[in-house]
Amino acid sequence: MARLGAVPQQIAGGDIYPALERGTIDAAEWVGPYDDEKLGFYKIAPHYYYPGWWEACSMYSLFVNIKEWEKLPKEYQAALEAACYEANTDMMAEYDFKNPTALQRLVKNGVRLHAFSPEIMRAAHKAVFEMYEEEAVKNPSWKKIYEPWKKFREEEFVWHRVAEQTLNTFLLNNPNPVGK
Repeated sequence: MARLGAVPQQIAGGDIYPALERGTIDAAEWVGPYDDEKLGFYKIAPHYYYPGWWEACSMYSLFVNIKEWEKLPKEYQAALEAACYEANTDMMAEYDFKNPTALQRLVKNGVRLHAFSPEIMRAAHKAVFEMYEEEAVKNPSWKKIYEPWKKFREEEFVWHRVAEQTLNTFLLNNPNPVGK
């Protein structure tokens, strides 16, 4: 965000509302419509910008020391992997269910939706990849993850353009074939 001219502040979740209210901060990024509504952000920050390009999808993570992991019986490892998978899938499904109606309520309460302009999106995209490239030069651990991810991402985009984007574009432009 700093690369785009913002002055980011990392503050505790419970301090965001009062900071917005006092003008200590000008804007906030939180989770999404459902959680934003619960915290009442719309009461003092009625402009809602989208998409959240820095976090296209929330994901849970669990980090375990590899030496301790290897000490666990295989059945425990499998149980933990299954629990993590289930928790992540459940969380994504829950927000996919809750966010649309929360967004509708936000709009009914006076929130104005604003799409980030293509210029802002391009600048953000460029800035983040410049940062990734710089980090890959300095940090061998990051480079080890980043290089294969970058290749996978490029290949995955081909598939998504063929299948996902085409279907999503069609469905978004044709939501109810029998009318309503």
